[in-house]
Amino acid sequence: MLETERLLLRKPLPEDADGVRRYASDPEVMRFLGAAPEGGVDADEVIARWLRRWEANGFGQLVVVSRADGSFLGRTGLLVWDRETWTQSTMRDATDPEIELGWTFLRQHWGHGYATEAALAARAWAQDEIGVQRLISLINPLNSRSVRVAERLGATVSETVTMRGEPVDVWLHPR
Repeated sequence: MLETERLLLRKPLPEDADGVRRYASDPEVMRFLGAAPEGGVDADEVIARWLRRWEANGFGQLVVVSRADGSFLGRTGLLVWDRETWTQSTMRDATDPEIELGWTFLRQHWGHGYATEAALAARAWAQDEIGVQRLISLINPLNSRSVRVAERLGATVSETVTMRGEPVDVWLHPR
């Protein structure tokens, strides 16, 4: 578990599915993450997938909760991509692995600095505890909120790639 002034970041639990379901059903939250399938996401499967990635990689998504009341705010954490295809993968299966630091929060928690606070803690964990040497964030350039978070984190655009037919900037995080 990671702690910040206002937040706790921890490995996902099955009971986090309701929070995942709430953000995944919000079209504005999902606008740049890929639309949820018709009928919504299977939040239980999302949590199970996150836990499988933890098992495969030794790291993964972290659920972000409020220290004040334990309420679910969102998620941050690490995801492995295969640069060759820009598809999600595992360290073992990726031909050319890239580790991404990402974040997603319930809309009512936007604008409070939670994404920056959580991502800073997750980045320090990735670099200092896990030993990640190169850490990126993949952000659609139209996603102004995430762009601002990346800028506050000191990340800079290193290239633009195409994912799902859309341009995505690869933001490189400082060490």
